[in-house]
Amino acid sequence: MLNYLTTASRLFLRNTVPISSRGNYNIICRFYRRMDRAVVRCVPWESKLTISFVLDGSNKQMLRDQTEELGKALARIANSIIKGQGKAKKSKKNKGAPTDAQEPATAVRLYYNGDFVAGDAINSDAWQDGAVLHVGDSKYTVERNPPTFTTAELPASLLAGFPVCPKLKIEFGDLKDCRFKWFKESKSGAGDEERRGETDWTEAGSERVFIPSNMDIGSKLKLTCTPGDGKRCGMDKELITIGTVEAGPGTCTFDNRHMYTNKVTDDTAIRVVSYNILADVYAQTDLSKTVLYPYCTPYALELDYRQSLIKKELSGYNADIICLQEVDKNVFADSLSPALDAFGFDGVFRIKEKQHEGLATYYRRSKFKLLSQHDIMLSGALTSDPIHEELLDRVSSNPALKEKVVQRSTTLQVSVLQCLNDPSKKICVANTHLYWHPKGGNVRLVQMSVALKQLQQVITQSYPDASLLFSGDFNSTPSSGVFQLVSQGALPSTHPDWSSNGPDELCPMEVSNPFQLSSACGEPAYTNYVGGFHGCLDYIFMDPRVLQVDQMIPLPSHQEITTCQALPSVSHPSDHIALVCDLRWK
Repeated sequence: MLNYLTTASRLFLRNTVPISSRGNYNIICRFYRRMDRAVVRCVPWESKLTISFVLDGSNKQMLRDQTEELGKALARIANSIIKGQGKAKKSKKNKGAPTDAQEPATAVRLYYNGDFVAGDAINSDAWQDGAVLHVGDSKYTVERNPPTFTTAELPASLLAGFPVCPKLKIEFGDLKDCRFKWFKESKSGAGDEERRGETDWTEAGSERVFIPSNMDIGSKLKLTCTPGDGKRCGMDKELITIGTVEAGPGTCTFDNRHMYTNKVTDDTAIRVVSYNILADVYAQTDLSKTVLYPYCTPYALELDYRQSLIKKELSGYNADIICLQEVDKNVFADSLSPALDAFGFDGVFRIKEKQHEGLATYYRRSKFKLLSQHDIMLSGALTSDPIHEELLDRVSSNPALKEKVVQRSTTLQVSVLQCLNDPSKKICVANTHLYWHPKGGNVRLVQMSVALKQLQQVITQSYPDASLLFSGDFNSTPSSGVFQLVSQGALPSTHPDWSSNGPDELCPMEVSNPFQLSSACGEPAYTNYVGGFHGCLDYIFMDPRVLQVDQMIPLPSHQEITTCQALPSVSHPSDHIALVCDLRWK
């Protein structure tokens, strides 16, 4: 069989084989992989192109100006071959081996449609998809900008029963068109003397995400992934895990909850998750290990371990909208987004200023489209946006309170989503994490007043037909001023939260909520359970005129939460508990 495809052959395949057929696409990918290929990357926004191929087992890669004449590039290839031959002769001579006579220069030419490409053609025009590069007796099919993985990594932590999600980024392709093959390691038997200690690989899966079983404990995993775009396939990428599969923790606090969420909701409903996942920057401090969570086994606070649990928990909820708090910047980019992308989610991230963690909102891309984002830092909006002028005047009457409010980097993440099946339905998804201090009720009231006013402006000015969905860690119990303001619509100046930190920060005022909102998950006994505190701090607020609660997914039992004294634990990755509910359009 020929070791390259002529242009005519490629055109014949493209014109006669229905590429839309997945089976035929896979056949073509296998056919291409038999060919020697010269991969050319050439994009208009860069001044240079790269040419890559393998000659005599050696990888050749060249970076050339796009405007350079082809003849110079081909001469450079020929010179590099001559240099390689010279090094080989020198090595032979040093070893005392006889050397051959002077070898003639290797002929390097480029053909397209069977015709010789002139040397004065510029590189960007000469290196066309389907051209054939001749290097001596070797021939290479030129593939210009084929699908290529720019990032391909496997996670460090592998737990039996928990999803293994590769981190993948692709250029000139689409992850949905890529092919995956998972293999598990098996050692050669003791009776096979010649191959003892060698690694055999047994095919174990063909999906983007792989879930190892208890039978895989102690084994490494290998992934072979082929980038594609639905028409072409690129070079295979082979990844092998650094470590082996380890035993999982057994039953987790969320396993029973997944029984209520084993299917994605239909188009008339929305499943919402709100979850403070405990940022690694806080979990790894000495304070956390010795004071806040001394009861937690050290390895259960490690990021890789907790991320394995979080990814399984979130994927099992089959949600439509996920609002997360305390998301490390690297966790969003390197762990959560690659995993949730594989499960059908797109996401947006807003980091807190001067912090390493922030807010993330994910939405199921088969049900929603992101229309716009309106993220703000609450203190910045208070001091700079004229809509808060009256509130700022009142807060400014107490310099101590104003200073504390302005110093906070608390952020409001706002994402407007549109339903794909009914474009008239829009949701303004707000996500926040309010000030944490137990005596900071007055600060949280100011923050919430700013947030509500900001959301009112977004909806009234840009999306008057959108419904508000407000989720987050509000650090406020049901008896707090924040909860009363949101759920009852107003808060009097006499509420005790105005004096939560004593008379020095007292700044009583009446504030109101322009929305009608109710707590979709009610008032659970607790959503945060640590050694020194437990209480309800997290909520999903919705507009009851537009949405109704279809079901609230029961929280884990008290016994499950306290099995290891408190949270986090080996079976629960955070000190908070996820709120999950199904809402239905009225």
